[in-house]
Amino acid sequence: MPIVCAALIDRAGRVLLQRRPPGKPMAGLWEFPGGKLATNETPEAALCRELREELALEVEAAELEAFAFASHAYAAFHILLLLYLCRRWEGEPQPREGQVFAWVEAARLGDYPMPEADRPLIARLQDLKA
Repeated sequence: MPIVCAALIDRAGRVLLQRRPPGKPMAGLWEFPGGKLATNETPEAALCRELREELALEVEAAELEAFAFASHAYAAFHILLLLYLCRRWEGEPQPREGQVFAWVEAARLGDYPMPEADRPLIARLQDLKA
């Protein structure tokens, strides 16, 4: 199952994480915003749509930089997580789906409990900031 997500990086170099709301699988864990691709949707179009739906942000596909991926097998499914970097968007993040979010310095990303699929991406982002 391919999932697209974004490392939204603000001017201070912090990354936006969001916490999965109660009632969703892996509730309470922190993750990069994003979601599933719809049928016949490109990863970039899906990510722009997800950021609009989840956080009320407008992002142009040209502002997304393909950065890394992680592959992880959970007990019930396999996930391929595609991470994009994004440094430019319109609007301020708003929690449209009841999620909490935090701007986190790359060095502190490991302090936040995340799904196993997301964890390999932390080191890549920390390397980027070094």
